Amino acid sequence: MSHATTVSSTPDIQEKLRRVRHLILDVDGVLTDGRLYFDNHGNELKTFHTLDGHGIKMLQQSGVAVAIITGRRSALVEKRAHDLGITRLIQGREDKYSAFLELFANEPYDMENIAYMGDDYPDLLLMTRVGCPIAVPNAAPPVAERALFTTERSGGLGAVREVCDRIMLAQGTFEAALSPYLAETGN
Repeated sequence: MSHATTVSSTPDIQEKLRRVRHLILDVDGVLTDGRLYFDNHGNELKTFHTLDGHGIKMLQQSGVAVAIITGRRSALVEKRAHDLGITRLIQGREDKYSAFLELFANEPYDMENIAYMGDDYPDLLLMTRVGCPIAVPNAAPPVAERALFTTERSGGLGAVREVCDRIMLAQGTFEAALSPYLAETGN
């Protein structure tokens, strides 16, 4: 029996989102659609959604730190992280929990204040230790079953933005993050 939830915002989910201080993301299947694209010369291609990118920027401005831990290595991921102002990035690590411990080795943290978004088996060890584990709809069943909730949007298609917005709404920072886009410019 799955305890994952899609859209609902139960008090438990809201409380866990309210406590998030760090959002950690997987890449393939979360920030991308999970498919690997290669051209005839062996160059890897990845597509990232602009909604996710802007949501990450807004979330960081609201005071929640964002990090990436991914099993594959890619210069494209490094560039995307840089473009989004994400300074905590570990690539080429299937053992996401050990990578997490390295990321936070010199900083105090509370696992209850960490959200992790994943979709596949290598994400399970870290997901089962954080306070706010999140899955995408196309996640492997054991991942979805262990998630606090599952996003409506799929990985690479705005799922990360959905989570960023839900965290800011729970923390009461969404309206402030949105206000610059509603302000009169005086034209």
